[in-house]
Amino acid sequence: MASSFHPKDYKSSQLVRWCPGCGGYGVLGSLHKAMAELGVAPHNIAVISGIGCSSRLPYYMNTYGFHTIHGRGAAIATGVKVANPKLSVWLATGDGDCLAIGGNHFIHAVRRNVNINILLLNNKIYGLTKGQYSPTSERGFISKSSPYGTVEDPFCPAELTFGARGRFFARTIDTDIKNSSEILVEAARHKGTSVIEFMLNCLIFNDGINDKITLKEVRTDKTIFLRHSEKMLFGKNNQKGIVQDGFALKAVTIGENGYTINDVLVHDAHTPDSTLHLKLALMDGTMLPVALGIIRDVEALVYDEEVEAQIKYVKDKNPVRNLREYLMQGEVWKVS
Repeated sequence: MASSFHPKDYKSSQLVRWCPGCGGYGVLGSLHKAMAELGVAPHNIAVISGIGCSSRLPYYMNTYGFHTIHGRGAAIATGVKVANPKLSVWLATGDGDCLAIGGNHFIHAVRRNVNINILLLNNKIYGLTKGQYSPTSERGFISKSSPYGTVEDPFCPAELTFGARGRFFARTIDTDIKNSSEILVEAARHKGTSVIEFMLNCLIFNDGINDKITLKEVRTDKTIFLRHSEKMLFGKNNQKGIVQDGFALKAVTIGENGYTINDVLVHDAHTPDSTLHLKLALMDGTMLPVALGIIRDVEALVYDEEVEAQIKYVKDKNPVRNLREYLMQGEVWKVS
């Protein structure tokens, strides 16, 4: 049944105040399109955020919204979902907001498997505070806070998600509206925490950060879009594929060195074992293409549903229904 809603139904009247050319515009457009396809009424949606450029997003949604404090978006989103499980809850966050000050809240939301959708806008820089390196900036990255290059290795959001026992992880590019919307729809339909990493461009402080894989002339060879139950093929004519090479993965050209289409792996996003999912997520565009699409999508018990069931169970067992009944239970006496 077709949805009666349109993307414009989810757009607020607020002027979008991101810098012209910011990747956030693509994320916002993808989200509006996905919500229209899902057909959830705007008054049944809540968009939460922390602090950062990404956290402006709730202002541009014709839904309930909550602009919270730095790094605490996941905790607030958890509270919203547990308090009102019928709401569709989305968290807009950035690599700094989510993985630095908010890292603890992020991993525990993922571990608990709260039924929320986390949009992680990863531009590998602190944009709002004018260009410091972030937890996802590459080693050696030169910024205002690392003028001689960082001496740290970055977080990989997928690796962190899987380490926290995450059940849904996807990755997409800010400008890919069609595939991003498709991913967001599936993320919303997934029961439990979904993490969607948007590879975002910051035109002002980190322009071209993803060019090595996103430019038209290299994209088909440097990225692979994964779909469950389909062969892991890439390249301009899908002439390349991912195969197993011992315990590692290897990119090959079909028809060369004895490799055939039968050697190419089939993507299984639903297997509970995250070993291959992690290997796919760590491909970095050098020897192996960067994996896009839904990398992991596994069913598991959902935190807010379990809490709701527990409350109902306790209420059904306990005859106490109000404060007076609670105060009058057990041993009581009257003073005359």
